[in-house]
Amino acid sequence: MGKSVLLEICVDSVQSAIIAQKAGAQRVELCDNLVEGGTTPSAGMIRLCRKHLTIGLHVLIRPRRGDFLYSDLEFAVMKEDIALAKELGADGVVLGILLPDGNIDVLRTRELIELTQPLSITFHRAFDLTPDPFLALEDLQRLGVHRLLTSGQKASAPEGAELIAGLQKKAGEKLIILPGGGINEQNLASLLQKTGVSEVHASARDLKESLMQFRREEVPMGGTPLPTEYALMEASPQRIAALKAVTQNLNNASAAL
Repeated sequence: MGKSVLLEICVDSVQSAIIAQKAGAQRVELCDNLVEGGTTPSAGMIRLCRKHLTIGLHVLIRPRRGDFLYSDLEFAVMKEDIALAKELGADGVVLGILLPDGNIDVLRTRELIELTQPLSITFHRAFDLTPDPFLALEDLQRLGVHRLLTSGQKASAPEGAELIAGLQKKAGEKLIILPGGGINEQNLASLLQKTGVSEVHASARDLKESLMQFRREEVPMGGTPLPTEYALMEASPQRIAALKAVTQNLNNASAAL
């Protein structure tokens, strides 16, 4: 029997979290606003996910969309959100913070890590905007981060597979490399074979039509209108099950490049 690869599903609703668990995911990353790349979920969402989930629950700590250079007030919000996630029963947090030159803000990251203890700590795709990925990896290892979520500094993890494989080789057993970004049922097996990683991150969503009967399609709720206000993206049990089938019994011992 080969080694099973852990499947983490990124979700932005309680319903999607429940779907992910039922379909075989071993962990969820809970966010809000995935259409913007993900921001910190509400206390209510964290509380209800913890109530309904027995699998791992990691909470994104990101106060806004955009870059990862945060003001003092935004940093203070991150610290409050970490304390709240701990109080509400999260198993881990997912965070990232950079300096103006693009390198990891080691001092502020260390402060957040100290607040997060003893929960699991994932440094997210802020890493993909750093100028020197191997220097950034060394910083994270020195900080004691448990896991790095990365697309290999490309638009998608399959495109960044070469760097992901290099990071996996460099990290060894000291830090888990978690590929994420553009992973689906069609490209996952190839990515695993190329990189030899032990965990993967995907959203596996499909468009779900609104049940609203009366509609005003000409009135958008945001400044940048989406195609419709009458649909949302929700975790797909079929797609998650297909990803789970790929991750099971894969022997990664000889898969790394």
